[in-house]
Amino acid sequence: MNYLAAPALAAGLYHLIALIAGLGRWLGGRTGVRDREESSSYPPVSILKPLRGRGPGFYEAIRSHALIDYPQFEILFGVHDPSDPACEDVARLAAEFPERAIHLVVCPCKLPNGKVAVLADLAREARYPVLVINDGDIFVERSYLRSVVPPLDAAPLDATPQAGLSTCLYRARGATFPARWEALGIATDFAPSVLVARAIGVAEFALGSTMVLRAADLARIGGFEAVGDYLADDYQLGRRITELGYHIVLAQAVVETKLSGETWGDIWRHQLRWSRTIRVSRPGGYFGYVITNASVWAALAIAAGAWPVAAACLAVRMLAGVVTGVLVLGDGDVARRWFLIPFRDLWGFAVWLVGTVGSTVEWQGEQLRLDREGRILR
Repeated sequence: MNYLAAPALAAGLYHLIALIAGLGRWLGGRTGVRDREESSSYPPVSILKPLRGRGPGFYEAIRSHALIDYPQFEILFGVHDPSDPACEDVARLAAEFPERAIHLVVCPCKLPNGKVAVLADLAREARYPVLVINDGDIFVERSYLRSVVPPLDAAPLDATPQAGLSTCLYRARGATFPARWEALGIATDFAPSVLVARAIGVAEFALGSTMVLRAADLARIGGFEAVGDYLADDYQLGRRITELGYHIVLAQAVVETKLSGETWGDIWRHQLRWSRTIRVSRPGGYFGYVITNASVWAALAIAAGAWPVAAACLAVRMLAGVVTGVLVLGDGDVARRWFLIPFRDLWGFAVWLVGTVGSTVEWQGEQLRLDREGRILR
């Protein structure tokens, strides 16, 4: 067998697992499985949303939270600067929905991770025992809380530990072609990797698109202050919750975000930050990417004359991306741009290659330097 066929087959096997996991996820949703019956009770919830500026679709995103169908919840928006332009939209939202408990909090807490500093102050203001954290640009469906909250109280199956955190997948939208290019990678590369990780038992991480946990458990790990030095606060929060003996649930909900990148440089810097952050947080998973990038190995196999192996590898890889993007995430853009998946993979490999070195990232207009464990160096 050609020496390049073996890694291509290994990459194809990875994407076969992604395909099976994606189909299982889709079929589970289609059968109407619910996290909890409608007759069950739902605990009151505090939604914590750290804000900094307002990007495309910002008002529609925060407005979607006011439209949530759930018995009792409050929405706490947090800013560092009272002159932040997002404050105007929060005031507009409160005026449009006077029946909702909507509060704007100016947060004085200072931590290396500014977003976590805002969350630390919001958590102190929260009235309810369950906290739901998501970013300011996240758009949700009306059933959002009914999907992501109940898993915390669901009875564990067999020897599975009780759930300590609920998270969910997300899809992305972009107004420019570079942003849509990044969204294609999120839907067909990142989301399948999450499903594969959970399928093989790697589930100590949470996704910043949604994190639901008990306020009492947050206090047990030292509050948000315990992860305030880290850039990958979602990963660190999930890891600490699992260290308490809990497991992390991937709820059926899918939320949406709008990408603000306008140029290829914006997208490159964003993905490079993501790449370097993953490298210092989960180095094993990061360096495993070199084996799982099917498009790279398929291209090398073609160059070496192993056409059948390359064709099979690419077919499984693209099918896995389409199943996850279209069926699981409901991302119609994937159905229109599926043929770009191999080229996006080659871009992703270039980002990965550059991300193997360096410790500086750009985040929210600032240059940050990370240590070997992902802490932001002061």
